Parts: sequence; structure tokens; C-alpha cells
Amino acid sequence: MKLHEYQAKALIAQYGVAIPKGSVAATPQEAREAAQRLGGRCVVKAQVHAGGRGKAGGVRLVTSPSEAEQVAASLLGKRLVTIQTGPGGAPVHRVLVEETLDVERELYLGIVIDGSVRAPVVIASSAGGMEIEDVAREHPELLLREVVDSVVGLRAFQGRRMAAGIGLPAAAANAFAQQASRLYQVFIAKDCSMVEVNPLILTKDGRVIALDAKVSVDDDAMFRHPELEELRDWSQEDALEAKAGQARISYVKLDGDVGCVVNGAGLAMATMDIVRAAGFQPANFLDVGGGADPERVAQ
Repeated sequence: MKLHEYQAKALIAQYGVAIPKGSVAATPQEAREAAQRLGGRCVVKAQVHAGGRGKAGGVRLVTSPSEAEQVAASLLGKRLVTIQTGPGGAPVHRVLVEETLDVERELYLGIVIDGSVRAPVVIASSAGGMEIEDVAREHPELLLREVVDSVVGLRAFQGRRMAAGIGLPAAAANAFAQQASRLYQVFIAKDCSMVEVNPLILTKDGRVIALDAKVSVDDDAMFRHPELEELRDWSQEDALEAKAGQARISYVKLDGDVGCVVNGAGLAMATMDIVRAAGFQPANFLDVGGGADPERVAQ
């Protein structure tokens, strides 16, 4: 389950991660009021579950409350098409209005599970603000990885080692390590599959602040986090996947033409392998679920 940027920032702020001042708006008037509280000059950011918003016009710098209202009106109720949404785009129901900051450097900081080492891995880079996939492909030497002992957790020296590796001054190394440690606390406490801050900025006055944030929670752990379930925005997901999710069916849409209706995740994977071995392509992964009742099967 993905969180919107404003939801992710509110979550990581609970663990002490520094975020910009701002508020979410669902109407142009609310955006105007938010901009007034920030002194007029601010950033208006469309809230969708996709990257590439800036290049698609979904992140706009404004200089007055009236301009913030106009930008919000141009985004709210529309569909934003980015490199990650596909041609249909994603609906914009809210915008985040935030303060502007004096940026000295843009960094990248993320945490994922690496199956090859069977552990969480913290990834840092000096190439913040860029798509991390592009950095990995074009400049892999700019990615630093720290494997985390899941019993001990992320240790302070690992954070400082990453800070040195991406060229942060000594004065900012401890602040970076502290923010990395706090993000790791979020990652573990909320059973995340990914936590990403891109960019994590170093301001000209030496602060380390999460200028953006993405959080994805493992669907299989949602039973432990009912407080997060209400944050789910089904409108941001594929219509079929959303319908399946609401019916508690594990479903992933694929590009093939052979539909698979299977009971059991392992059997579903084997069925997809058999379909491919026969020279066809599966149209979906689908696990009805071991405890399925007739109503769920009908769905």
C-alpha cells in the first residue's frame, strides 16, 4: 500500500524526521489560505502515487496566495500524466502547499528489502532529485549501500559512513545519520517494503530535511496497522487491482491474454509458469485465498 507524499511526511515526522512546513488542500481556497500562512511564496505539489510530477507540471513554485489558488484550481479534479502513470494519468484530489527552502545540496536516501542478502538495505546517493533508477543505470558508482543487521538495527557509524561517502561536511554527517536512523525506525515499525526520500536536502544553514517522501507498506502486514488502512487511496490504483483488493483477493494485472483464477499463491505462480511454458502469456496473477468463501470466489 502506497501513501501520498503528505501522508508519508506526517508519518516520518512522528519519528522525528525533519520536513518542510506546509499543509494539504482539497480546494483552491484551502490552497490560498495555506499559502497565506506561509507568507505567499511557496510550492504547490499535486498528490498522486507516481514520480515525475515536476516534469509533468505537478510541482509548481508560486509567489502569492492568489497564484497558489490558481495553480491548485488547474490541478485539482484533473488527471496528471507522468512517466510513471501511463497515458491515463492519475487523479489529483489534493495538493500539498509547502514552504520554499534554500537548498545547498540534494541527496537521496532510501530503504528497501534486498532478497539477495535477506536484510533491509539503506541506499544513499549524492545524486538526489534524479530518478534513482536512472542513477543506478548510468552512474552506479554514486550509490552507496549499507546492509542492516535486523537484530541490531542501523548503527550510527553506518549512517556517518554513508554521509562521508556522499561527500557531506563533518558538521552535517551526524544530522544525516540521525535522519537515516529515524527513517529506519519508520521502516521497521510500520512493516514497510520501501521508504524513500528524494531529495533529502542539506539547506544553506546546515539542516537536513526531507523535501519529498514515499512510503509503501507491505500489504501482508496491514492487519497489524489498522490505523494506516484508512489512508489508502483506491482511486490511485488500477481499477481491477483496487476492486480485487477491496474483496481481499491478491490480484496483479499483467500484459498477457490467458486469465488465471487460482487458489493458493504458490499454485498461482506455478500456473503462470505453465502458461508461459506452453507458449502463452498470463494476463494476471490471482490468488483467491486459502480461506475464500463462495462470495469471494464469485467476486
